[in-house]
Amino acid sequence: MRRKNNFRMILMALVAMSFFKSPLSLAQTNQPKAFSQKIKTPNTSKELTESRANSVEDAEDQVETKKAPYSSPAPSRSNSGAQRRLQQHGLGLGIGQTFLLGNYADQGEDKITMDVLYSYAASYSFDLLLNAHMSEHEHRNEKMKVMGLTSSIKARVVEYDNFSPFVLGGLGFYAPRAKRLIAGTPKWTDQKVTFGLNFGGGFDLRLNDQFVVGILGQTHWPFMVKQDVGSDLKGYYFKLLITGMYLF
Repeated sequence: MRRKNNFRMILMALVAMSFFKSPLSLAQTNQPKAFSQKIKTPNTSKELTESRANSVEDAEDQVETKKAPYSSPAPSRSNSGAQRRLQQHGLGLGIGQTFLLGNYADQGEDKITMDVLYSYAASYSFDLLLNAHMSEHEHRNEKMKVMGLTSSIKARVVEYDNFSPFVLGGLGFYAPRAKRLIAGTPKWTDQKVTFGLNFGGGFDLRLNDQFVVGILGQTHWPFMVKQDVGSDLKGYYFKLLITGMYLF
């Protein structure tokens, strides 16, 4: 009997403990979990690499913005200090002495004459030079008339500051004519156009972007002009000119 009572008491104690344990477990499961913030650890090496790359790009952009607009540079030459513009036209005059040489000297005397000049800057070293001239020279009862339209290539040897010596050579058209004694009577030779050579040299001094002055020495050598009556007309002449040209 005593054992039965003990067994009942133990059974009742177990039942009571089961009732207390269930609410406690339910409360623990419903309790919210404590908040724990996750801290993201940065990839230090990757971010440093990107930062350096951005800094290099920013530095390159600043250097490019400071660069001047691109322009075609003049080729380097010794003692070069002047900047010449390409595709530039020039129109001017040459005033000086015309010296008749060869057989031309028998029909006329040297005199002051004037030439019309045109130039075109084809490159930094070479120009196209056109020359138009006409003059009449008299000696006693005889006369010599020279006319020419020539083209030359003007090559600059060197440029020092605004000073530039040059040589030139080319071809042209000439129409020389002489009034000479034929059978005791002064008569003009036949008017004919002939081809000829020209060559020479000089120097230019650039005053500014619009004006150039200089010295030009140029020999003109027309080919022989055949005549129906009398001897053929042949000779040559040399011009020493002070030149002035306006550039545009």
